[in-house]
Amino acid sequence: MKAARAKTPRRPAVKKPSNPSLKDPVGVYCRVRPLSRPDQECCIEVINETTVQIHPPDGYRIFRNGEYRETQYSFKEVFGTLVVQKELFDVVAKPLVEDLIRGKNGLLFTYGVTGSGKTHTMTGSPGDGGLLPRCLDMIFNSIGPFQAKRFVFKLDDKNGVDVQCEVDALLERQKRDAMPVPKTPSGKRQIDPEFADMINVQDHCKVEEVDEDNVYSVFVSYIEIYNNYIYDLLEEAPFEPIKPKWNNCNTPVRNGDFIPPQSKILREDQNHNMYVTGCTEVEVKSTEEAFEVFWRGQKKRRIANTQLNRESSRSHSVFIIKLAQAPLDADGDNVLQEKEQITLSQLSLVDLAGSERTNRTKAEGNRLREAGNINQSLMTLRTCIEVLRENQMYGTNKMVPYRDSKLTHLFKNYFDGEGKVRMIVCVNPKAEDYEESLQVMRFAEMTQEVEVARPVDRPLCGLTPGRRFRNQAFREELSRKLEMRGGPINGETEEQSVSEMFLQNFPPLPSCELLDVNDDQTLPKLIEVLEKRHKLRQMLSEEFAKNVLAFKTMLQDFDSSIVSKENYIQGKLSEKEKTIAGQKMELERLEKKIKTLEYKIEILEKTATIYEEDKRNLQQELESKSQKLQRQASDKRRLEARLQGMVAETTMKWEKECERRVAAKQLEMQNKLWVKDEKLKQLKAIVTEPKNEKPERPSRERDREKPVQRSASPSPAPNAPPVRLRHRRSRSAGERWVDHKPPSNLPTETVMQPHVPHAITVAAASEKALAKCDKYMLTHQELASDGEIETKLIKGDVFKTRGGGQAVQFTEIETLKQESPTGRKRRSSPSNPDPPEDAADSEWTDVETRCSVAVEMRAGSALGPGYQHHAQPK
Repeated sequence: MKAARAKTPRRPAVKKPSNPSLKDPVGVYCRVRPLSRPDQECCIEVINETTVQIHPPDGYRIFRNGEYRETQYSFKEVFGTLVVQKELFDVVAKPLVEDLIRGKNGLLFTYGVTGSGKTHTMTGSPGDGGLLPRCLDMIFNSIGPFQAKRFVFKLDDKNGVDVQCEVDALLERQKRDAMPVPKTPSGKRQIDPEFADMINVQDHCKVEEVDEDNVYSVFVSYIEIYNNYIYDLLEEAPFEPIKPKWNNCNTPVRNGDFIPPQSKILREDQNHNMYVTGCTEVEVKSTEEAFEVFWRGQKKRRIANTQLNRESSRSHSVFIIKLAQAPLDADGDNVLQEKEQITLSQLSLVDLAGSERTNRTKAEGNRLREAGNINQSLMTLRTCIEVLRENQMYGTNKMVPYRDSKLTHLFKNYFDGEGKVRMIVCVNPKAEDYEESLQVMRFAEMTQEVEVARPVDRPLCGLTPGRRFRNQAFREELSRKLEMRGGPINGETEEQSVSEMFLQNFPPLPSCELLDVNDDQTLPKLIEVLEKRHKLRQMLSEEFAKNVLAFKTMLQDFDSSIVSKENYIQGKLSEKEKTIAGQKMELERLEKKIKTLEYKIEILEKTATIYEEDKRNLQQELESKSQKLQRQASDKRRLEARLQGMVAETTMKWEKECERRVAAKQLEMQNKLWVKDEKLKQLKAIVTEPKNEKPERPSRERDREKPVQRSASPSPAPNAPPVRLRHRRSRSAGERWVDHKPPSNLPTETVMQPHVPHAITVAAASEKALAKCDKYMLTHQELASDGEIETKLIKGDVFKTRGGGQAVQFTEIETLKQESPTGRKRRSSPSNPDPPEDAADSEWTDVETRCSVAVEMRAGSALGPGYQHHAQPK
């Protein structure tokens, strides 16, 4: 980004007063021009006085959603094809002219596509004047008798106005008349027949209430905005034969070619109003003179022939009417020489160039560039209206891009509250302009939502009203009385006539001619006449002295009365001053009270803001708590469902475990029943055997050497094959184990032996062996309470420690218990001839009882309840 250029700070200027609390919306009116041919298709219909309806033509009836769509747009008022210019002027432009004379600004512009009748609405046609000539006619009809002489008001180059006295204005007029420049057109000259019919308005419309104690002057200027450059259409470009002129093609122009004027720049005055610096402003005194100035600039305006319009405007034209007015002095003779009392109001009549599509106009070259600049300026106007509408409707503070275009930059004061804004939307109902007309309607509908602050009325000057007519009546009465007395009207001749009348009252002088030396009559007569004249003069002197004395007395009385009145007035003034001082003190007290209340209101507003913030925070916290409670409730429901599933799963598991235990118990009972059956059979065999033959009981060592014969069914089967030694396979087979067997362990020589494949058997635990395995088993033997050997297999997992060593966490203990046959009850002696039946039963059943239970296992506490493994029944 470029660094911003430092600017000299200036004193903030006083802005024109406006009333932001009272706002008026932008007045948007719609005018529908008639069709060029009666057989053309129409896409716009006037529904009533405020509504038009636009519908797609036959070629566009299939809309985006496939339906035939009709859209209605409302305006402040709609003017159909049969509305005349006067009716349009009375509704739209007449209130703006009334505000102009009352010292308020106004802006009226026409908007629409090319060929929709904008220029016709603004300028008119022969025999039917448009809004511009009617505005000029109404202005001069209203202020005609009260216009000031030329150059009494003088515009400066900073968008201000000065007032001159009559002598300076006369010198200015004589100076301008002596200059060899084209004179401004006079109202007494013959009107140009080219536009005579346009200004021949027979309505004689004027403002009803015009301040008759003011004097007025009208100034007009005419500019155009072409390719975003401002040009003065009233500027007289002097021809310099030495300096060559160049056209757009960078070649010298031919004689008679139009030399475009230099572009102007926009500036801001001390009241922050925009104006065109160096613009020609002509003082006019009649409608004809003003319109002749307009027509002179209209001939310089850029127009071109396009596919859509034979005389298409290629620039935005702005005709500015400035009305300067100032009050008369207390005598009603001359203009009050105070710049603060001058009011300068302005009415801008804008004829915008029409928006167009290049694919329809077939524009090329300069026409294409002109169309692009026209569309760009109109798009900037639309953007400014959109931002204004958004700021007012939603309370935002976005910057309005006035400076993006000269058109919007020039009229930004009107949208900021410097006057009324009126827009006439001109539409062509033909079907070819449907899409452009739709965009124009949308822009107009959006513009109606923008509100402009209403300017306040100008303050009164404080002088007595009716000064002009009282002075005029006094002059008429004075001239009438002087005419009745037959004397002259001016004061100098009146004084001469009084002296002559005074001299006529003296006696006439006789002839003083002496013809003879002895003439004694002429001198005495002359002496007598002179004495009479002397006496008369003395009488007049005495009378004059008496009159002077009387006049002095009258003056003294008048002075005394004046002094008394002054004293009375001074007393009244002192009373008023005391009252004013009391009122000022009251005002100061009220102002202090207002400041205190404003401070309290500010504190209350801040407190309310804090409370609202706390309220929002509490609401957010409440919402978060409620959401948290909802989440906890949902988690609780999920946990309940999960627990229910776990309960059901555990219940099913325990049911299966109970069934398994019941089945094992049933199997154990069946084994016991089978053992009892075997015992009964053996007892029966013993009983049936002869008593003198007793079988010898083999020794324990022989029984150990002989394999135990067990039948696979309940019935005994002789000659059964020997039982093979079975090794009990560990549940952790397939993993690497450390089998720690101390050297003090004894071999149990039982049928089922613990067997762990891939095991490293060690006599003492070592770190080297633990590093190679992930499981550990310690074989521990101890003597049980019944005197038998009890073997415990203590198992665990091997973990690596942070220090690089190995650690063992014990997880399971398996107990292997061996019962000796000698531990059970035996027969008392082999010589007992008659053993009882119960003794025989206990003698022959202990072996079977021992063999029925092979191994008993008890798992650790972490692996659930204890359980037992039983061998298959014989």
